[in-house]
Amino acid sequence: MSNINKTSVIVVGGSLVGLSTALFLSSWKVPVILLERHHSSSLHPRAIGYTTRTIECFRSLGIDSRLPVTQWKGGPPRRITIESLAGKWQDEKLWTPKAAGPPEDKKAGRPKGPEEFSPVAGIATAQDKIEPVLRECAIEQGADLRLGYTVASWSQNEQGVTVAAMDRDGVEIVVEGKYIVACDGARSPIREKLGIQRDGVGHLKALRSILFRCPQIDHYLNKGFVQFQIEGREDGFEAFMTTYGEGRWALMWNPVDKLEATKDAIDEATQKDMIRKAVGEEIPDNGIDLITTGEWELSGLVADKFSSGRVFLAGDAAHALPPNRGGYGANTGIADAHNISWKLAAVLNGTSRPELLATYDAERRSAAMVRHDQIFTREDYGRHVAGLEWAGKNAKILDDVAMELGQIYRSGAVIGADESLPLAKRPDEWNGQPGTRAPHVPLRRGGEAISSLDLFCHGWVLVSKDGTWRVTAQQASGTTGTEVAFVQVGGEVEETEGSNIGESFGIGETGAVLVRPDGYVAWRSLTKPVDAVASLGSALGQVSYAVKNST
Repeated sequence: MSNINKTSVIVVGGSLVGLSTALFLSSWKVPVILLERHHSSSLHPRAIGYTTRTIECFRSLGIDSRLPVTQWKGGPPRRITIESLAGKWQDEKLWTPKAAGPPEDKKAGRPKGPEEFSPVAGIATAQDKIEPVLRECAIEQGADLRLGYTVASWSQNEQGVTVAAMDRDGVEIVVEGKYIVACDGARSPIREKLGIQRDGVGHLKALRSILFRCPQIDHYLNKGFVQFQIEGREDGFEAFMTTYGEGRWALMWNPVDKLEATKDAIDEATQKDMIRKAVGEEIPDNGIDLITTGEWELSGLVADKFSSGRVFLAGDAAHALPPNRGGYGANTGIADAHNISWKLAAVLNGTSRPELLATYDAERRSAAMVRHDQIFTREDYGRHVAGLEWAGKNAKILDDVAMELGQIYRSGAVIGADESLPLAKRPDEWNGQPGTRAPHVPLRRGGEAISSLDLFCHGWVLVSKDGTWRVTAQQASGTTGTEVAFVQVGGEVEETEGSNIGESFGIGETGAVLVRPDGYVAWRSLTKPVDAVASLGSALGQVSYAVKNST
């Protein structure tokens, strides 16, 4: 007889996005059971770059300092075209053309990067080094991680969801909950059962890869390049090499003959010959340590919708985005997790109506489509899709920092995100517009240097220099049932030399800004209205989908 377990949210899939979802949900005190068919991380490191915004999300939980040491900092990894590592090195390939890059900071004499707009920086660390930390942190927060369980079936109805899963010994468990977050990969069985289609450039090609160590070639990294595009050879051989740090390299190529295109294992001698071919020099057999091989599909596909009933898609299940130097794959998935978690928490704790959950699709699907289009507008992949047509083919290349920190949300959980506003702008081109990430402003609290970002991601927050908003916030909390904390600049926190909260958030001395639990601006009032209680109460009730507000 199956063992029945009850929870609030069932997360299917326990890689990077699934673990992040379990972590964020648990931080909101939402009971969660995660089901993952593997017992540990994949031998393939997969994702390696984590953007500033991702680290901000982890910082809000106080775990950013626990993440492994970075491999490199300072923007997208450098890529160069080569004939082989030992052969001719040709041109450096930029991720974003200089013409589309950031404007120069005339005072500093250099372009402004993400470090100018955040208290943290992005990191580069292999996924298999990040995942154990996320598992540990999720468990500490109360998440129930069931590793080694494969989902056999699932169903949903008006009352909730049910998932049956089986371990390797054939022991079945049944998990009952209110919602499912499907983080079960690009081939998501859950998405397929829901009948959700996908759109985008589609399938591009199948790749085979070899993960290995070879100390003899590590010196090729001394010039600062970590990605190597192999092409332009007389023998027609094309491949891609990159490093994952700690001496680990990956060689990837597109199989060309029928035998090689099968998923049959490649023998060790063939693997080492492929590596020698890419390196362009003789390497003794004992100089190559083979770790594993793999096969995977390179695609650009975004689901037509990110939810159906009580099921929500996140990560690759929602958007299959190829590895790229903008970090749009894993980081987009982690942002999905951050977005859906506070919304599920608000609905489950009874303060928000279920309609709030529809804003997940409105916000995250748009963000994913923008990122899909940016990947294939840039040269890395653009040359491979020149003959294809899709809706966003002629998208203008956006600045890296705009993509990382400046995309806008438009949904019912935002008031005032004008349709005329661009899809993304650099943080220094925004100033607190609703739908944008709340800007980083250096502040002091009790003598401690903090960021304005440290005020957010723990609930609804109202910020103003005008202390009379405190009572207004209390009254709005009472009328809506949605608790909103008030922070007075000049009271609980102080501006530092050169910082200006009003300028950064676009409000006057009596104005206020309402920030959502995910750190995005939901509403703002440039000055304090005559009936501030009614204005804030109406806005808070609307953007939080307050249950009390609807009665």
